[in-house]
Amino acid sequence: MKPQYFVAILFATSLYWMYLLYAPFLLSITIAALLAISTSNIQDFFENKTGSKFSAALISSILLGVLFFVPLGYFLATLTIKLNTLDQISVKNLESFILNFMNTPPPYLEFLQPYIQETISDIDVKGITSKTISFAGSIGAFSASFLKNAFLVIVFYFFAQYNGETIVEYLKRVVQVSVEEANTLTKELSSVMSVVFYSIIINAMFQGVLFGVAISFFGYDGILFGIMYGFASLIPVVGGTLMWFPFMMYEFYLGNNFNAFFIALYSIIMISIIADTFIKPIIIKEINNRLLKEDDTKLNELVIFFAIIAGLATFGFWGMILGPAITAFFLTILKIFEARTADCAT
Repeated sequence: MKPQYFVAILFATSLYWMYLLYAPFLLSITIAALLAISTSNIQDFFENKTGSKFSAALISSILLGVLFFVPLGYFLATLTIKLNTLDQISVKNLESFILNFMNTPPPYLEFLQPYIQETISDIDVKGITSKTISFAGSIGAFSASFLKNAFLVIVFYFFAQYNGETIVEYLKRVVQVSVEEANTLTKELSSVMSVVFYSIIINAMFQGVLFGVAISFFGYDGILFGIMYGFASLIPVVGGTLMWFPFMMYEFYLGNNFNAFFIALYSIIMISIIADTFIKPIIIKEINNRLLKEDDTKLNELVIFFAIIAGLATFGFWGMILGPAITAFFLTILKIFEARTADCAT
């Protein structure tokens, strides 16, 4: 047996065992690596200010935890407490009200009845009470699991920021591509992920603030429900509806018809139509133009927009990071393949 074959077998075997060893952490490692790529400019800024790669990685990790995971942790913890202190009688009364409202809406809303029936045809309204109680019991376990994964992402993010440059340079030497192609792949993936990361954060914060400020005028917790709306806005098509529709129904239940109408119209017109449909692509385009100065590294903002939606639909919450990364990687590989084809033709 030739030595290179023996080494290849050893490499394949070790790769298989490495996969088995780190399989439970692969998603966290992937997300951490992509987040590190997205925020490499922040790492460079802190490194220039502190003169220490370790300090810069530590500050970047703390900042990520504060800006991204702390609000979500607050949301999950508060939601857990509120769900476990629900009054079951009030929930049953609300369930009965929703059923009556759907079957016999007020005269001024009768024209909406077909749309309401179609929208919630797949929802088991009669099971709201039991499902709410069941969800209240499981949300605590989900919160603990998510916070554990978030902690792992931050830990891996720190190591990615601290050792990322060394790892990238090593991969450039190992992978059988030219230095120019490796630099192209690294630069374009980093550029797109930076645009995606900042776009997601700004859009979620923007829509969350719009909803939180409005809902606080009716006596609700603006911070909690603003955070909830920010994360719900990441869900394609129905994200915002999951937030404002329950508030509208609850206000109708309390007899506050004006409040119910205001919440619905404000959420649909101001947030769903103006903010999400028109302002969101503008924000992505503005970030794209500000971060990426070279035309050859820019990715169309609509491609980024649909990549985020596709990622969320396919992979869930973390798909907002994975979707654009996969798209950018694929398009960059196509560009490299095109360049190689052109070289062969000449």
